[in-house]
Amino acid sequence: MIPKVFPGNYASLEKISEFVKIAAKNAGFDDFTIYTIETAVDEACSNIIEHAYGRENRGDIEISIDETKKSLLISIKDNGKPFNPDSVPIPDLTSNIDNRDEHGLGLYMIRQWMDEVIFEFKDNANFLTIIKHKGS
Repeated sequence: MIPKVFPGNYASLEKISEFVKIAAKNAGFDDFTIYTIETAVDEACSNIIEHAYGRENRGDIEISIDETKKSLLISIKDNGKPFNPDSVPIPDLTSNIDNRDEHGLGLYMIRQWMDEVIFEFKDNANFLTIIKHKGS
């Protein structure tokens, strides 16, 4: 599929969500699974704006969605600061909410809701591929 490019700002999140929702619905996912896929992509794109670009309108977010017989593959590319997912600690969900680190929960949710999460940095770009298998 030809990538769709969105400006790296929070106003784009609604358009990105609609793009993802249509693809997930066309792939046959139920409403709850569509919601989790949308939320995972929204979290990833919010992180790109906040962390990779450092603020709004500093770069674009490129999204490709491919459907196979077994899965929906969503590829997200940005040209922001390199991201190392291993640098983000797993959140302590047993601690008091007032004492929790405010970072890392979104990445944790993405990993919980999606079946595969692949991060790469190549050619001066961050690539995130998230995969949801049908029937999972």
